[in-house]
Amino acid sequence: MEKEITDTKFLVSLQQVEQASQRLRGVITKTPLLQNLWLSQNYGANIYLKREDLQVVRSYKIRGAYNKMATLPLSQREGEIVCSSAGNHAQGVAYACQLLGIKGYIFMPAATPAQKVNKVRLFGKDKVEIVLTGATYDDTFQAAKEFCDSRGSTFIAPFDDLAVIEGQATVGMEVLRDVSFQIDYLFMPIGGGGLASGLSSVFKQLSPQTRLVGVQPLGAPSMYRSIREKQRLTLDTIDSFVDGAAVKCPGELNFAICRELLDDIVLVPEGQVCEDILKMYNEEGVVLEPAGTLSISALKSYADQIAGKNVVCIISGSNNDITRMEDIKERAMRHQGLKHYFMVTFNQQPGALRTFVNKVLHPEDDIIHFQYIKKNNKEKGPVFVGIEVKAPHDVEAIKSRMQAEGFGFEYLNGKQDFLSLLV
Repeated sequence: MEKEITDTKFLVSLQQVEQASQRLRGVITKTPLLQNLWLSQNYGANIYLKREDLQVVRSYKIRGAYNKMATLPLSQREGEIVCSSAGNHAQGVAYACQLLGIKGYIFMPAATPAQKVNKVRLFGKDKVEIVLTGATYDDTFQAAKEFCDSRGSTFIAPFDDLAVIEGQATVGMEVLRDVSFQIDYLFMPIGGGGLASGLSSVFKQLSPQTRLVGVQPLGAPSMYRSIREKQRLTLDTIDSFVDGAAVKCPGELNFAICRELLDDIVLVPEGQVCEDILKMYNEEGVVLEPAGTLSISALKSYADQIAGKNVVCIISGSNNDITRMEDIKERAMRHQGLKHYFMVTFNQQPGALRTFVNKVLHPEDDIIHFQYIKKNNKEKGPVFVGIEVKAPHDVEAIKSRMQAEGFGFEYLNGKQDFLSLLV
């Protein structure tokens, strides 16, 4: 995706970004840029993490939200604002409402983790009201826009707004001011594209030799698909697991900027994100949300290219709900090839289960889930079986032994919607 920039009209003004930096003084935390020795050793590179998970609202979103709201005309600041968000933008807007004394209505998807909802209440205090609605961010966005239009309120977009982009771009300014060396690679998460638009604009002007790599979850590749098909697309369905980056359609302005300035976009499986969340917690004691882990997860795809290079990963947030950890561990183990699920057809006769255990499973294989309801009027019956293995390749031997013993089966690991109902 290497390309020469021929249209610079979409570059965010450095002067405006500097003004946003001045505006944010005393509001945000200047987050550290820290070399991570564990990741550096693993990849044979100098890997630095821009720790926006340590921001005052535990994500970079306060930058764009506050910058936008602080530059509103007085007439709009005296009215009310509306926003839609999967969580982090909501917290930024809520905190800005409290600081600026603006009344706000915060729309969030119905399935937003309770931890994020509670944080919005904490930061907004009596200045915000929360409305939980919609299955995805895009559903919530439509509901918020309709509410906003019906009341003549001011909508604070999460990414498709120049003032928001300029606020997010201050992350890039801080990174470049903190280094005395050439940054070879910059990895940044992408949802709607606000952060990537700001970062890429700053870096193309101040560090043009840096290779700019956007990162999206495999289940929500809206910017990835749009850039490759050279038009802004709206995906029919997405996996909302990486909720902070699960957007069906990128912003119009964000798409225009990212299309011109990004050198590449990497897609990472949700299972890889889960694996890296657990590794960062176990190895480094750092708690990250799925979207905040995307840039770290992308390193695996670039392992050969980044060896010996200076690499910066933007850690965008840490608003994770502890109740999600079991699901995160589950997805990580499936991604590692250590947990496998089957729908197995059993003959309804004595000894069928004994045959399955003794002749299909290895002594080190562990049944972690078994669900069967005997139906007397049927010769065969379906059994939902979960098996944990010691090594990824062990599952192929299990499949072969099931075939040899006459057990029909359907492998379910790739069917996330179905598994979510049973596991």
